[in-house]
Amino acid sequence: MPVSRHPHAPGDIVTPERDITHAHFRPGDQVVILKGVAGSELWGDAYKVVTPSWHTPTDEDGWRLFDPSGGERTYITAHPRYLVHLSSRCPDCLIYQQALRTYLVTRLAGADEDIDCGWYSVTHLNQVVHVADARGGK
Repeated sequence: MPVSRHPHAPGDIVTPERDITHAHFRPGDQVVILKGVAGSELWGDAYKVVTPSWHTPTDEDGWRLFDPSGGERTYITAHPRYLVHLSSRCPDCLIYQQALRTYLVTRLAGADEDIDCGWYSVTHLNQVVHVADARGGK
């Protein structure tokens, strides 16, 4: 299904404020990076947590993730605040999901296509970076 960037997608005020530690996740966890809205639901890319890895864009501990669908980037590194558990229903991740759902769905409901908010990009080092964390030269 094609995904389009919505010209009026709101900036992400929820993820940059998320306070989640590196220790919240473990190798083997199934996670998702939420990127937008499909109808009235959040959607994103699913991964498996593999091993700790330095997240260069933030200069903090991150996680190396495996993309089970393969593709151009089978392994990427992401900051813990970008991740949401799929394999467990932990309260911290559920609170974050609800906050993001409340913020996004009310603003983008009724769109005819799936909406990518354009908050994330991948660096040349296969590191996922949120627009709030992007710094020049990295």
